[in-house]
Amino acid sequence: MLQKLNIGELVRLNNIFFEHNKAALKESSITELNKIVQFMDKHPLLSIELGGHTDNSGSKSYNLSLSERRAQSVKETLVLRGVNPNRIQIKGYGMTRPLNDNLTAYDRAQNRRTELKIISIE
Repeated sequence: MLQKLNIGELVRLNNIFFEHNKAALKESSITELNKIVQFMDKHPLLSIELGGHTDNSGSKSYNLSLSERRAQSVKETLVLRGVNPNRIQIKGYGMTRPLNDNLTAYDRAQNRRTELKIISIE
């Protein structure tokens, strides 16, 4: 079934993984990254934002920097796979937009994520 793309639509990228406290992507992220490249190739007029998010471990400034570096790492990998860098914006949100309350290890893991947001369809 074809689904209409909507500006502002968010997609949580569940299979993007990083080393603890680092921005380096784990090899296990490759399948998800390839899916994003295919999606971008299928929609050549689409621009996206990659948003990085963290849990509440560490300082606000550290988490903001880490989330931005992780979003940048995803962007760089997509660009290396042929996506035009002008179609990708990045934003580090740090711990400002949690999905859960960070009380358990599971909740913190859910808050550490990368999201793709559609920002324009020309």
